[in-house]
Amino acid sequence: MTSADPHHPEEPRAGTTTVGPAPYDERLWPGPGGWAAVLGFAAVVLVALLPVEPRLAVAVAGATAVVGVVLVAVTAPRVRVAEGVLRAGRAHIPVGLLGVPAVLDRDGVREALGPGSDARAYACFRSWVAGAVEVPVTDPADPTPTWLVSSRRPEDLREALLAEQRRQAAHSEQIG
Repeated sequence: MTSADPHHPEEPRAGTTTVGPAPYDERLWPGPGGWAAVLGFAAVVLVALLPVEPRLAVAVAGATAVVGVVLVAVTAPRVRVAEGVLRAGRAHIPVGLLGVPAVLDRDGVREALGPGSDARAYACFRSWVAGAVEVPVTDPADPTPTWLVSSRRPEDLREALLAEQRRQAAHSEQIG
């Protein structure tokens, strides 16, 4: 099966090189509210421990803030289109196995994830990101019908996918 496995990321193949920058590359960092929640939790830890021992409270709150920032950084997924592959979080799929991508706004995302949605769809979704791209999977051997990928720049992601698909189609015609 050639579809993405979100639990086993693809390793770079020996001998492959990247030519130029990726056509699309984005990190789905949290918005201001997410960062405020991390720092707010550290402040709660500070206030809770302050009556016990002020120096300990400051040290533990500082460590809590650092750990929170590191956890956010480690868990913020990357969305990338390059070298004929769409990567969203830890999953990947060749763009040649994808259909025409559709841009979704917040309401479209809600509908795509709501009642009647297919539980087999792959979703790299972050609630703090309003837009997304939904792409059908055209590989008949793949049980995943669609990919839903959050993006702050869904039009750019759609265009990068289409450009990569056109590039691959042109390359296939040259070979064939």
